[in-house]
Amino acid sequence: MDITQFPSWQRLTNLAEDMHGRHLRDLFADDPQRAARFSLELPEFLFDFSKNLLDDEIFVNLLQLARDAGLESWRDRLFSGQPINRTEGRPVLHPALRGELPGDVKVDSVSVEALVANELGRLKEFVNLLHNGDLIGCTGKSITDVVNLGVGGSHLGPEMVIEALRAYRRDEVRIHFVSNVDGAQLADVLTQLNPDTTLFVVSSKTFTTTETMTNARSALAWFGSLAPRADLLQRHFVAVTASPEKACAFGIEPQRVFRFWDWVGGRFSLWSAIGLPIAMAIGFDGFRALLDGAASMDRHFRQAPLEQNAPVVMALVSLWYCTFMGYPAHAILPYEQALHMLPAYLQQAEMESNGKSTTRAGEEADYRTGPLIWGMLGINGQHAFYQYLHQSPEVVPADFIGSVAPGHGLPGHHEILLANMFAQSQALMNGVSRGEVEKQLAARGLGRDEIRQLAPYKVHSGNRPSNTILLRKLDPHSLGALIALYEHKIFAQGVILQIYSFDQWGVELGKGLAAALQPQLESGDCHNQDASTAGLINYYGRVKAGAAALEFAG
Repeated sequence: MDITQFPSWQRLTNLAEDMHGRHLRDLFADDPQRAARFSLELPEFLFDFSKNLLDDEIFVNLLQLARDAGLESWRDRLFSGQPINRTEGRPVLHPALRGELPGDVKVDSVSVEALVANELGRLKEFVNLLHNGDLIGCTGKSITDVVNLGVGGSHLGPEMVIEALRAYRRDEVRIHFVSNVDGAQLADVLTQLNPDTTLFVVSSKTFTTTETMTNARSALAWFGSLAPRADLLQRHFVAVTASPEKACAFGIEPQRVFRFWDWVGGRFSLWSAIGLPIAMAIGFDGFRALLDGAASMDRHFRQAPLEQNAPVVMALVSLWYCTFMGYPAHAILPYEQALHMLPAYLQQAEMESNGKSTTRAGEEADYRTGPLIWGMLGINGQHAFYQYLHQSPEVVPADFIGSVAPGHGLPGHHEILLANMFAQSQALMNGVSRGEVEKQLAARGLGRDEIRQLAPYKVHSGNRPSNTILLRKLDPHSLGALIALYEHKIFAQGVILQIYSFDQWGVELGKGLAAALQPQLESGDCHNQDASTAGLINYYGRVKAGAAALEFAG
């Protein structure tokens, strides 16, 4: 049944109109227990969603909408391995990678649990060899630097996690990331490295990704005559892929090909062998703790009642704003330097999943689905775009993320950091009224005319909602739980909005066009191109030819 036809949807539409006329300050004033009632305390963090434009009636109807959408049965299908990725005919089993399925699911008659356990064992063995100095390059020297070549989910997740867990990095090896086919990034990384002691991890689900394979070929050429090609590929390259036969055809030895499977989406793959750089950076035990943290969130998502279920509540709050209240964007604002890549990671995870306009029925959705996700470190954002958050006509709900324990030993810093985080969410909620501004200006000794002229510019309407996630400590376990929290939030929101969250056909379109355009760019042939694209190709060819002529003349 069309989700918009349920009474809960219709009721929420009417409640949204009413809520536009209410203020968060009044909601708190009317309910002294609001903060306690609209907070959830989990083993890893406190989730405070009290600073949202919700009341009991809205919350009850949001929960009913989730039940009307069949969220609980869809959740069961996810964890039982049913092919809920219908447009690609696949199950969605990234929770299996952290060992949290209710039973031993089989795909193509093969035990998923056994596949995962075997690959984790191989990862552990390889990482231990690296950390013990037993991974040797062609010249007999131990590997000291690892370069991950990947793009999208094959690089963003591992890099984000390694940055977040910088306090847990080991000293045996340095990890570098190259994702851009712009050769400037690869060239910059290579200038820092010694070919004798460098290992490349080629991470590509299909092992045909243009950006990654171009970088892999250039990396192989970088070794020059250090050793024969076969020896280089045996000693200095490993592959992580769902297409092991293609990695072997490239020349990488089978024992150095680590596998994940087509039931693992790229943006949910850091828990798989794609996380090999994570295990290299923080040790296999640290990687296991990351998986265990995610598994704890899997259990919470499967077992907690909807009203006490953190991913479900997050999904309902986000849906309430984007779909009913008409707020199309959402900001991710970590107050933790180590989480500086989290906004970019969540941008991919959510927008690639729920940036859809076609429902599961194959019809155009006549409502907003997922919001635009953006953000950056909170302290930096305060001096960049918070002006927009506070006084723009647009309302942007936000997630503030911090931790109780600092990731360093410098006194005084962390209290300043958290004071800013708490103050910003408070300021967004309360604002400053015209009367309050005038009183403050009068206390400074300004005259009546000055106050009248200046006051309008200093008014903050407030009533701008936010969530606060306060980790006990940022460590591998809590980070795993935090990432899985958002994964399940994305899934729940997609289910309720009746879209398929686990395909990405919008990504595939551009890839196909680029592959067709590349030979035309090289040849200058603009056949069958629109006028704009033909003009760009012609300009590129003209300027390139002119530069070549000048170089020849010189």
